[in-house]
Amino acid sequence: MKNKLLLLLAFAFILKLEAQTTIVPNQNDSRVITTGVPFLLIATDARGAGMGDMGVATTVDAFSQQWNSSKYAFSETKSGIGVSYTPYLSKLVNDIFLGSVTYFNRIDERSSFAASMRYFSLGDIEFVDDETSSPLVQRPSEFAIDGSYSLRLSDQFAMSVAMRYVNSNLRLTGVDGDARSANLFNVDISGYYQSEEEAYADFNGRWRGGFAIQNIGPKFKYDEGGEENFQPTNLRLGGGFDFIFDDYNKVSVTAEVTKLLVPTPPILGDEYSYTDENGDGKYEEGVDTLGSVVQSDVIYKGKSNDVGFLQGMFQSFGDAPGGFSEEMKEFTWALGAEYVYQDAFSFRTGYFNEAEEKGARKFLALGAGFKANVVNVDLSYLFSTSKVQSPLEGTLRFSLTFNIGAGTYMEY
Repeated sequence: MKNKLLLLLAFAFILKLEAQTTIVPNQNDSRVITTGVPFLLIATDARGAGMGDMGVATTVDAFSQQWNSSKYAFSETKSGIGVSYTPYLSKLVNDIFLGSVTYFNRIDERSSFAASMRYFSLGDIEFVDDETSSPLVQRPSEFAIDGSYSLRLSDQFAMSVAMRYVNSNLRLTGVDGDARSANLFNVDISGYYQSEEEAYADFNGRWRGGFAIQNIGPKFKYDEGGEENFQPTNLRLGGGFDFIFDDYNKVSVTAEVTKLLVPTPPILGDEYSYTDENGDGKYEEGVDTLGSVVQSDVIYKGKSNDVGFLQGMFQSFGDAPGGFSEEMKEFTWALGAEYVYQDAFSFRTGYFNEAEEKGARKFLALGAGFKANVVNVDLSYLFSTSKVQSPLEGTLRFSLTFNIGAGTYMEY
């Protein structure tokens, strides 16, 4: 009996010191969600930029293709052409820019179509082998071509579908000769509501609302052995109200929230072997002894983002390692206002906010617009209010619109 007791005690002692494993998180993991072809998220038009990068629920204009193409079904103008130019990193270089051209046509009372092209140039990059050789100059760039069809389902509501082709040619043969340009496709689904003009005590008013799920498409990569990139699939929701004081003065206020429908990167860690000193099955720093690394880059908290794009869209609403509070920080929001005098002059302002942990973009925007006959000229300017300076800080954006057949349709 005595020998059996000693064996049991020895066995318990051995179990207590049994080597186990624990995961130690890497504290430098980034919480910012990154995607491929992010230029698709940059506001191309000065009007949307002047109200804090918004447009899903604002009134229709020539550049609605980027924000919510279903708005074209409410256009009072038969057709139009919009051209815009946005310098990028203008404080550092002068050859990086984003340009766009858009055409829309309202076919009849209930439907319309539109097409647009966006071009993003990253400027000239020189490669020099030595001081005697001639430089090799390359200009990486990206562009997107899309088309949309909008259908008015009722007097106040329309929906639209857009299809887009994107070419991302970022390869630099002086660095990676195996890289190639990426070719991808995606779609947008959007809706827009605009109420009838209603009479209130001291003014007339009109409600607006819109949604858009944009850039829905499969993952892509630049080379066979490279990492797959998510497209910048995003959800936009917005609403607003027009204060119509008389035939000359109108003030519009709009609010918008946006969320990337892309999985949040999990918190990774290294899995170590350790000696469980007290036998409770839990690693305690300062008590237990760590051994060698068993496995690296193990998910410590969160969900794997190695999933397909459709699963990633649904997963993005509940995979943040920090739980609900972090999930809410992945929403950006913007507030904007626009004053219009006699449909000839406009003044705009807006504010955009993004959580510190998710990119820290925060800026105040100002804008103005002028209309002369069939031509609209719009300008906007951005003031960064974040410790992370915006690449569009101090940039004057410019948009030009040509209205063809203004007043063809009457909405109010």
